[in-house]
Amino acid sequence: MTSARQMLEVGSASLIVTDDNTPYVYSPGDIAWVLTSTALVWIMMPGIGFFYSGLLRQKNALSMISLSMMTLAVVSFQWVFWGFSLTYSGTANGFIGDLKNIGLRGVLGKPSIASTRIPSIVFRVYQLMFAAFTPMIAVGAFAERAHLGPLMVFVFIWATIVYDPIACWTWNSNGWVSVLGGLDFAGGTPVHISSGTAALAISMYLGKRLGYGKEELAYRPHNTTYVVLGTVFLWFGWFGFNGGSALSANLRAAQACLSTNTAASVGGLTWMLWDYRIEKKWSTVGFCSGAIAGLVAITPGSGFVGTHEFLAAVISFRSQLWIAAAILFGVLAGTVCNFATQLKFLIHCDDALDIFASHAIGGLVGNILTALFAQASVAGSDGHTVIPGGWLDHHYIQLAIHLADSSAGICYSFVMTTLILWAMHFTPGLRVRVPEDTETAGIDMCEIGDAAYNYDSLETELKPSLSHPIDNMEPDQR
Repeated sequence: MTSARQMLEVGSASLIVTDDNTPYVYSPGDIAWVLTSTALVWIMMPGIGFFYSGLLRQKNALSMISLSMMTLAVVSFQWVFWGFSLTYSGTANGFIGDLKNIGLRGVLGKPSIASTRIPSIVFRVYQLMFAAFTPMIAVGAFAERAHLGPLMVFVFIWATIVYDPIACWTWNSNGWVSVLGGLDFAGGTPVHISSGTAALAISMYLGKRLGYGKEELAYRPHNTTYVVLGTVFLWFGWFGFNGGSALSANLRAAQACLSTNTAASVGGLTWMLWDYRIEKKWSTVGFCSGAIAGLVAITPGSGFVGTHEFLAAVISFRSQLWIAAAILFGVLAGTVCNFATQLKFLIHCDDALDIFASHAIGGLVGNILTALFAQASVAGSDGHTVIPGGWLDHHYIQLAIHLADSSAGICYSFVMTTLILWAMHFTPGLRVRVPEDTETAGIDMCEIGDAAYNYDSLETELKPSLSHPIDNMEPDQR
């Protein structure tokens, strides 16, 4: 615990925080931006719940919305208890941190390990949102065939054994990818590759849903409005996800927000056009899926590639490539992820929500493009970040670093997720797969005891008028 804690606002441009009798100066604007970004990322949790819910059958619609909030709650405890310390302790090794900051010990006014511009407590609550959102992506693979109780145990273990080490080696200054010079602005490997690959491992462990390959599972999303609503929440929150990762209110944050919106827009249009060639329909679900793919792909590169003023683009061909970068992220993500949805048929795996295609493949696309298009000038727009850049800056080793990082993330997440699932499988009370009768009846009523739509209540309210009106009249009224 700190021996002295004092906060004094000095003028309008600085904030002095005294921790252990040492004064630190911060910008209230930077703190406000990061805390605002925290709230933006928070709303992505129910966003992905609604997105997943809309894609499922009605009898399982409530389970995904409920799981999104349950996952947030579990990881919130895990992060306070030891997750933050395992990821961001200053005495971490190249793979994982220690328990120096267990229970948030020593986490208050000192500068954060990622940026001296904000105090550690602000960085901690912001990174909590990343830690909670990541397992929720993977949990979607349990759709329609898993007990909810054991999933909470899975989330706690997975966040500790999978997310924390990968985030540590990527973002902790002592991590091996960070030391090599890996460029991952907001979570290509720790968030998307890790969760997307975990979803594949989960799908392979669970096996196929009842009726897989038959007409009963050839259904359309039960509520496309939920899919759109979830996409809106995710797109809105992603400005905090990527823009907030600048950890300061500066031009780099603005660049990240602009490239994020561009990639999402182009990704949505691209996926929708690919679907149009087959069905000759402007698919709403296709647009939403493409927008998510574009957001996933731009995540690692959003603070390293972006857009620029039109005049500079005309003057310099190099800047034209800079302009094209965010657009190219969207085009390739919308294309590659769209076609990657067919991989589940090749490997005979029931990935109900195409999480592997959208997140693991999308994250891989983003990592590769970041290595190619990252520029020192973009990263340096915050006034203090110095990087060698990617291929556009003739730093060709960057691609090898990113391929090593991506491969390590895929292998580690797949193996560890599989081991966790099988360890739970042989632990009494923690087996995940529900019996056939529960799957047939639906997870909502069997596991939650409620449904997303209460038709029984509606029927009760309408019951007096269900029969013909004349049958309810008195004889002298007929």
